[in-house]
Amino acid sequence: MSNAAPVAAPADAPSPAGDPLAGAVPLRDAEQLREILGTPWPLVIDKVHDELTEDDLDLLARAPFCAVSTSDADGNCDTSPRGGEPGFTRVLDSRTLVMPDLPGNRRGDSFHNILANPHVGLLYLIPGAMTVLRINGRARILTDAPLFDEMTVKGRRPDLALVVDIDEIYLHCPASLKRSGMWAPKTWEGSTAR
Repeated sequence: MSNAAPVAAPADAPSPAGDPLAGAVPLRDAEQLREILGTPWPLVIDKVHDELTEDDLDLLARAPFCAVSTSDADGNCDTSPRGGEPGFTRVLDSRTLVMPDLPGNRRGDSFHNILANPHVGLLYLIPGAMTVLRINGRARILTDAPLFDEMTVKGRRPDLALVVDIDEIYLHCPASLKRSGMWAPKTWEGSTAR
């Protein structure tokens, strides 16, 4: 259940007059992409793993925010924010997480998508920390379980929970956070910090 934009015109279609992308050159294929990007450093490839490490567990225990990315059966994507007290995502074992669903806007886009396509991507952020934890896996939705009692927040027991079976874990490079100045107060909208 995504609010997908209309399908774009084919890359070889003529651009309408005044099109800001007139004359743009689209990427042809994966081979051209590899030519442009070069070969990934071995360290980048080697740090991908499929079980939570002590470092991952520490990050999850401190993370108050996660972006959950899903797509429906047709590939229409959605990314939804989730948050709570640090550690709101529970670790069931080295390859399984559970995240309570607390009151929100009631759209349920992620849940609708997961019912059609279980693949999810999670991106955990910790304010002020330059480490980004990426987790990819397959999700299930629970309507009840004994552990719901442990996930009660301010007297509110969750109605749903997202269980993620982990396929891949990756500690992401902090370059985008550094470039954006995300954790620098002087970059915040309306900030008077200098």
